[in-house]
Amino acid sequence: MQDIHYNQPILSETNRTQIMQYALVTGGSRGIGRAVCLELARRGYPLLINYANSEAAAEETLRAVEAAGGTGSLMRFDVSDVQQVDQALTHWEEEHPDDYIAVAVNNAGIREDTLMVFMSDENWSKVLGTNLDGSFFVTRRVLKNMLTRRWGRIVNIASLSGLKGLPGQTNYAAAKAALIGMTKALAQETAPRKVTVNAVAPGFIATDMTRGLDENELKKLIPLGRFGKPEEVAATVGFLVSDEAAYITGQVISVNGGLYT
Repeated sequence: MQDIHYNQPILSETNRTQIMQYALVTGGSRGIGRAVCLELARRGYPLLINYANSEAAAEETLRAVEAAGGTGSLMRFDVSDVQQVDQALTHWEEEHPDDYIAVAVNNAGIREDTLMVFMSDENWSKVLGTNLDGSFFVTRRVLKNMLTRRWGRIVNIASLSGLKGLPGQTNYAAAKAALIGMTKALAQETAPRKVTVNAVAPGFIATDMTRGLDENELKKLIPLGRFGKPEEVAATVGFLVSDEAAYITGQVISVNGGLYT
């Protein structure tokens, strides 16, 4: 495994304690989340791989990280449940008092597509709960240590749907559009402490989330003529957490093959 970012321990003010920077990826068990885990492991970050239900898939991601020469551990919690988020992260902090989560990638997301006229309260609340509330709960929880350490990277996985809207996705589009707004506002709050906040907005990416879509028809709409790969989204995330991207914050980077600009 060729490291691009070398996660060197940072000396505390006492010069006696070494601080290791960790990366937390929510929804890291499959698809884009798995690709992001592998990318960040390649950059030298020890991984915290979050999942809610897919334990077997999360273990597979961890094995892939380790096979690539990285290190990581699994962290199970539902991002939409603030108590689960706080309990899991408090427990981790108690076990790692000299370290901190320096990179947070809010990737966990669900879709429950239907036309608004048929959309139930549950369809609406579940999608916003995971995609928007979950990003808020996780970010708020890890932000204090980033600000205290004066370095951090937050990357929110938004969507093409949050930029242009897609029919049948009023719930998903609303959540992702709000996530973009949160990104832009938070970036201004945290910039003085050298914490950057950006969003990546994938288009049609070949993952479980797009498996039921008609790829042959949809790729006709994409100027590059194909669905994207999870690794292409992950590479963008990897750049945004790097030192080379230290002057980029409050931005939304589309990875969509030219479908919408």
